[in-house]
Amino acid sequence: MAAQAAVVAAAPWRGVPVYCPFCHNEQSRVIDSRVVDAGTAIRRRRECTNCSGRFTTVEKAVLLVVKRNGITEPFSRDKLIRGVRRACQGRHVPDDALKRLAQEVEETVRSHGSSQVNANDIGLAILEPLRHLDEVAYLRFASVYKSFESADDFESEIRLMKRRDRADS
Repeated sequence: MAAQAAVVAAAPWRGVPVYCPFCHNEQSRVIDSRVVDAGTAIRRRRECTNCSGRFTTVEKAVLLVVKRNGITEPFSRDKLIRGVRRACQGRHVPDDALKRLAQEVEETVRSHGSSQVNANDIGLAILEPLRHLDEVAYLRFASVYKSFESADDFESEIRLMKRRDRADS
């Protein structure tokens, strides 16, 4: 039986070769492909055409976040969860709910079909799911995200929330 290995593929669909982890040959054939991680990645079982070693690659589309200062960095669900968790501090919001929120936000920003997204768009995508999850956490997040400067800003946001709640009903 051939040895097995797991490899994270760089981007084989863009002409970057996937090297066999055993003999470093760049020719392999795909034995099986499956969509994983809610459709954000493809897991492929491969067999090297040279040594017959079998290995797994995981191909994931990279989503880049363009920050206000122009710097780009890879999207991170963990970073999103950390930011929302700060707004939820002292609230009874389970970690599973934060993970679902992060997945929903990622799906929303990926659905636009672009490989880059502005950080501001991620903040906008967080607001509505967070409002449904916990209104206090929403107000905390919105106060930082929208740069509230006074109690009037909070009152205005609360009025807007109440109007949205009536519209949702």
